[in-house]
Amino acid sequence: HSRNSFKLPSCLCHASRRRNLDRLVKMLTRYTCPAALVVCLTLLPLSAAFQAAATHKPFIKTHLKSSWDNFSYDDDDELLDYGVDTDFKAADENDDPVVKAMAGMALDAPEVYWDGEPIDVPVGSQLELSEENVQGVLAACRQEIGTMFGYQAENRGVGITGGVDFVDLDGPTVVLHLKGRFWHQRPTVLQRVGAYLMGRIPEIVDVIVEDDYELTDEANDAAILD
Repeated sequence: HSRNSFKLPSCLCHASRRRNLDRLVKMLTRYTCPAALVVCLTLLPLSAAFQAAATHKPFIKTHLKSSWDNFSYDDDDELLDYGVDTDFKAADENDDPVVKAMAGMALDAPEVYWDGEPIDVPVGSQLELSEENVQGVLAACRQEIGTMFGYQAENRGVGITGGVDFVDLDGPTVVLHLKGRFWHQRPTVLQRVGAYLMGRIPEIVDVIVEDDYELTDEANDAAILD
């Protein structure tokens, strides 16, 4: 019995559709008893191998891949259209960038309380830990990962009004303030900003917010009504 066990030919993925199916039926007829043959022919159209032969495509096993989305989005259109501004009508995230930017003009950009120049240096730089350097790198961060924030009209057009401010240096710890509405989870925003700062100012040991409430969904929802 083991000598006559049925095995699909390798040509199943490459030969013509009719020849593949003819060979498959002949092999079933040769190696299978009549009762089992009826069962095989009944179930055959459901098999992945049959589908590959019938469509003349290789039988490929697919693997699901996780997205890098710790980045979950809040697509609640009611939240976008209510409470932000009585004259504001959110664009769809799939709209043309010009359409999103036009919609975003109805909302003010988050205020920035520092007027120095951004310090745009590559990750791995060895900047000294100082308030001026932190402020400068943070300004560059707002631009580098700008899709997380509401500084650009295009982002505000889909309801993103979030911003980040420097608060204080507590030894080697940077204290920040998150404000406005984000699409990404607020802890994720803080993590991204922290990694940006520490990757350029290695003396920083931690980046935190001044109030843990800022990392909650409640804070994000409350920002809509501000």
